[in-house]
Amino acid sequence: MKKDTDRLGLLLHDATRAVRKRFESRTSHLGLSTAQWRLLAQLSREPRATQARLADLLDIEPISVSRLIDRMEQGGWVRREPDPCDRRARLVAPTEKTLAAYAGIQTIADEVYDEALEGIPAERRGELAAMLRTIVINLHDAEAEDRHPCIKASR
Repeated sequence: MKKDTDRLGLLLHDATRAVRKRFESRTSHLGLSTAQWRLLAQLSREPRATQARLADLLDIEPISVSRLIDRMEQGGWVRREPDPCDRRARLVAPTEKTLAAYAGIQTIADEVYDEALEGIPAERRGELAAMLRTIVINLHDAEAEDRHPCIKASR
């Protein structure tokens, strides 16, 4: 007998892909790739981050992040600045261009989310977001435990 969760991975992937594709079509005039959008989204959460941190957050190799940042810096979307805590490191920060574009980008994202959630009552939308956060937390905690066994022991 099939469980409701048998296709959970595919459903999550398909939903993410559909939202991403709609967002990209609505923002194509800005000329940013999916990887560039992901980096800007991370910088909206964490306005100054090292390249190593961004590589970890984006789950890509540090050399790939470096190239990505090079292109975005040339386009005026980000800048590198010295890390006041570590003179060997450089922080990546959004530029005024990014900050100015972000309000419009957020409006487009909100419209895409509203379109994606059409037909789902408002109270159920909150439940969905809470459930997805739980999945992320559960798997993030498990990943941290896999990397650092002493975390599990301290719980």
